[in-house]
Amino acid sequence: MPSGYNGHEIIRKEEEAMRTLLVSLNSQYVHSSLAVWYLLESARSAASDNSIKVLEGTVNQPAEEIAGQIIRFQPDILAFSCYIWNISAVRSLVPRIRLALPHVHIVLGGPEVSFNPEEVLSENPGADYIVTGEGEIPFPLLLTALGQKGDIAGIPGLCYRSGGGIRCNPPALPPAEPPDPYSQEYTGSLGRRIAYLETSRGCPFSCAFCLSGASGSRVRFFSQERARANIVLLANSGTRTVKLVDRTFNCDPSRAFKLFGFIIREAGKAIPSGVCFHFEVAADLVDEKTLYLLKTAPPGLIQLETGIQTFNPKSLADVARKTDTAKTEKNIKEILSSGNIHLHADLIAGLPFEGLASFSDSFDRAYALAPHMLQLGFLKMLNGSNLRARAARLKYRYANTPPYEVIASPWLSGEELHLLHQAEYALGRLYNSGRFTLAIQYILKVSSIRPFDFFSGAGKAFSLVPLSGRRSLDAFTRHAWLYFQTLPGVGPAALRDALVCDRIAGGHKIPDFLKVPDPGLKAVLSQIRKDCFGGKKDVRINAALLYTGGRRAVFAQGTKDPVTGRLPLHFFK
Repeated sequence: MPSGYNGHEIIRKEEEAMRTLLVSLNSQYVHSSLAVWYLLESARSAASDNSIKVLEGTVNQPAEEIAGQIIRFQPDILAFSCYIWNISAVRSLVPRIRLALPHVHIVLGGPEVSFNPEEVLSENPGADYIVTGEGEIPFPLLLTALGQKGDIAGIPGLCYRSGGGIRCNPPALPPAEPPDPYSQEYTGSLGRRIAYLETSRGCPFSCAFCLSGASGSRVRFFSQERARANIVLLANSGTRTVKLVDRTFNCDPSRAFKLFGFIIREAGKAIPSGVCFHFEVAADLVDEKTLYLLKTAPPGLIQLETGIQTFNPKSLADVARKTDTAKTEKNIKEILSSGNIHLHADLIAGLPFEGLASFSDSFDRAYALAPHMLQLGFLKMLNGSNLRARAARLKYRYANTPPYEVIASPWLSGEELHLLHQAEYALGRLYNSGRFTLAIQYILKVSSIRPFDFFSGAGKAFSLVPLSGRRSLDAFTRHAWLYFQTLPGVGPAALRDALVCDRIAGGHKIPDFLKVPDPGLKAVLSQIRKDCFGGKKDVRINAALLYTGGRRAVFAQGTKDPVTGRLPLHFFK
């Protein structure tokens, strides 16, 4: 759905100033965009005579629907924010818009066009301009020049067609602090979507697979006052999740400590209960006083995401990833020990010098830390990254269309990468979903299977299941139930009990294939009602009898854990 304007009220008038539309196509509706709102605020202050609006859509919307919204607005200037997830959609929209609006000025910007602007303009004749790098300075200058029919030759960071060729101006020095994008229009458009908050720009590291440190620019920290004000503003906007987009939030540990402390102190006060803050951190940079502070956070208030990427020292050195892996492990365990912080750990498959054996070791080592989510990503050869520049020399093969994912390398064959994709699917459905926690713990305990072998085997088995359409939870659980029984040491009764407990903890009904007809269940339910619910007959109890570890019953009572999302289980003899 569009935000920032009401399409039914827009009627073009000849006497209006030049109309500008900023478009962001997000990967999902739950996401929002910061870039276009930054540009909106910077353009309003520098070129207030332009009529400027924002349109946020998603790549899942039909192209004709997005095109129709754009054409309805009748812009004179149309700007797209371009990333790997939407560049294909943008490229398909540009010629449509060019045919419908032949006189519109089409501007592209964002990381997906900033590092190869000449190539992008050559391949997209419908586009007129590319703004490279940070756009808060050059974009308003471009709007002013187009509105006043002025000279664009001196606009920093601008690429354009000139004299039959393409000219690219050197980028401008970025502002120390860009204008604040959090207008009433922005917060009003959020609803319950994820809100993104930026309190700094840049990255202190120069990882070869990433763009954040590609420019080599220093980290610029916004003021503490601005950060605190925006934390409170977004927490009260109606969103349930505020995601910090600082590339390494704790690269200045002292600053991070102060902002963590502010959020913890204001939780339940200026910050409403139920709002969660998500941070990307370097686990090895978390100092002792911050570890202690995080233990005082209310459960569910803070989520942390940390990029382990790999434990292979040669791979880390090649991609210039500076990580103290031993300290990373120590700090992750310490953060998780209090049970109040939800933590994601990230791995990247396909890094130089890491074959299947090495990656499986990294996987098992990361899994042993017991993060709430273990995200298995795949190396992408991003435009502008150091690895893409070295890809031919390293003999990588990768897709030439976004997201430029690695297909094969000297260290991982195509077949091995396919196996890793299968493992990633099983990891997401079984582990990261939080729906099979007890079953996985039981299987790994009794079977002596390595975690990587378990998930890769499960992924391969699930890929052979001929299920059409979306796999419902019941259907997936049934195939998991059948597959798990083939693993060494797994007892059907104990496995069934673990799956039943997982279903109840997740708030789901027990599927028929896990039910055991037992006349004793009715008497147990009656006793549970009497002992635990004051004899109330109208209370619905999701309960089951267990048949291993001593005959007993299990049921869920209480509210979901804000960290794990699971209901507390109660066992009744």
